Amino acid sequence: MAESPIVIIGAGPAGLTAAYELMKHGRPATILEADNRVGGLSRTERYQGYRFDIGGHRFFSKVPLINDVWQEILGEDFLLRPRLSRIHYRGHFFDYPLKASNAIAGLGLVEALRVILSYTKAQLFPYKPEENLEEWVANRFGYRLYQIFFRTYTEKVWGMPCTEIAADWAAQRIKDLSLWKALRAALIGSWGTRGDQVITTLIDQFHYPRLGPGMMWETCESRLSAGGSQTMRGVRVEQIAHHNGRVTQVMGRTSQGERLSFETHACISTMPLQELILALTPAPPSEVVQAARQLRYRDYLTVVLIVKQADVFPDNWIYIHSPEVRMGRIQNYKNWSPEMVPDPSRTSLGLEYFLWDTDDQWTWSDERLIERGIWEGGQIGLIQPRDVEDSTVVRMKKAYPVYDQHYVQHVATIRRYLERFQNLQTVGRNGLHRYNNQDHSMLTGIYAARNIVGEVCDVWTVNTEETYHEEGRAVSATAGDRLVP
Repeated sequence: MAESPIVIIGAGPAGLTAAYELMKHGRPATILEADNRVGGLSRTERYQGYRFDIGGHRFFSKVPLINDVWQEILGEDFLLRPRLSRIHYRGHFFDYPLKASNAIAGLGLVEALRVILSYTKAQLFPYKPEENLEEWVANRFGYRLYQIFFRTYTEKVWGMPCTEIAADWAAQRIKDLSLWKALRAALIGSWGTRGDQVITTLIDQFHYPRLGPGMMWETCESRLSAGGSQTMRGVRVEQIAHHNGRVTQVMGRTSQGERLSFETHACISTMPLQELILALTPAPPSEVVQAARQLRYRDYLTVVLIVKQADVFPDNWIYIHSPEVRMGRIQNYKNWSPEMVPDPSRTSLGLEYFLWDTDDQWTWSDERLIERGIWEGGQIGLIQPRDVEDSTVVRMKKAYPVYDQHYVQHVATIRRYLERFQNLQTVGRNGLHRYNNQDHSMLTGIYAARNIVGEVCDVWTVNTEETYHEEGRAVSATAGDRLVP
C-alpha cells in the first residue's frame, strides 16, 4: 500500500527541514514554492556573479539537533566566521557588543554619565506593567539609552512608534541582554559568557555557508530530490480545500498560469497565516477571516552596490541608527564569506530598507532607489559615490510578522480555528506569525514532520520563554536571525 501523499507549502527553512525529517522516516513529500528560488528569507540572490542575502543570516544554535542538521547538509562548506558589527549614530561608530571605552568616546563622558543615571532611575522606578517595547527596553537599559540607540532603529524597522509595538517582541528578540550584562561583558572581557551559558545576543563568531545561506537550502533540496521528494518552484498556492476537519486538496498556479491540484492526507504550511486563512475553502467563519486580515507584515528591500574597493569597512554589518537617513542596516557580504564576491578587488554592499508596501518609496523605480542609496551611503561616510560601478535592487514582501498591540488576540482566534483540523499544521515564521530565527523555524518543521509519523509534538512551544530556558532544549536567541540589536 502506497504511503499517503504529503504536501508542504513553502520551501524555506521550516518547509525544507520538515521534508528532510520526513525523508529520514521514509516519507517523501511534495514541496510547493511560490518563488523561483528555495530558502525563503534565507535564500541567496545572485547578480553578475555576486551573491547576497535577504539580510544577513548567522547560523548559531543552542539546539544540538539543528547544528547536526546543518553539518549533515553542508559539511566542509559550513564555515566558521568571525563577527564584527557596529552601530552608526550621528557620525560615530559604536562597537556592538559594547566596549566601555568606545561607548564613552562616542557619547562623551557627560552623556555616558547621564545614561548610567537614567539606568539607575529605571532600576528604582521601573514601568509596571510592561505593556510596550519602549517600557520593556527602558526598564533594562534606561530611558536615555533607549532614546539614543533603540528607538530610532526600531522605528525604522517597524514603521511605527515603539509604544505601539508589543513588549513580548523585545522579550523574544533581546532575551538575556541588559545594560548591566553588556557593561560587565565590556569591562571584564567575558564577551557575553556567564558560566557555561552564552548570552546569545553577544556571540562573536558564527557558522555561515561558503556561498551564502541559500547554499544550505539548495543543497537540502538536492538531497530531498535524491530521496524521492519533489520541490516544485514557481507554484503559488491559491486554494486549500477541506472537509470534516481535514485538508483534502491543495490547488495552485504556476508562474505560466497553469493550474495544478494535489491531493493530500497531511499538509504542512509555512504560508503567512493571513494568506492561509484566505485560501481555505470553504471559507472560515467571519471572525477568523477578520482576524487574519488584521495581521500585519513589514516589507523589505535591499539596494545592492558594487564598489570598486577591496576593503570598504571591516564589519559583517552595521546598524544605521542615524535618523538623517532612511537606511536601517548595511551588509558587507564579502566579510560574511570571501566567496560571495567573484572579484577580490571589489566589494558588494547591501543597503537595507524596511517599508510597508503602501509606502511611496516601495514603488520607486530601481534607478531612484539606487540613487538614494548611493547618496545615503555617502552622507554617512561609508562609501564614495564615485566608487560605485554597478547596482541592483531586491524586494521582499511580508518579510517580518508585526507584533503590534493586537496581534496576540488575532493569532489566538486563528489558532483556535486551526486546531479543528486533523491533518494541517502551520510552521515557521509566517506560519506561526512569530518572529522566529532560522533554527526556531527549522525546529517547528521537525516537530510537524514527527507528528505525521506518529509522535506528539507541539510546534507552538518553540521559541517561547519557557522553552528557551528549559534545560537541554534551549532555543537560540540569534540563530540565523534578522540582526535586530
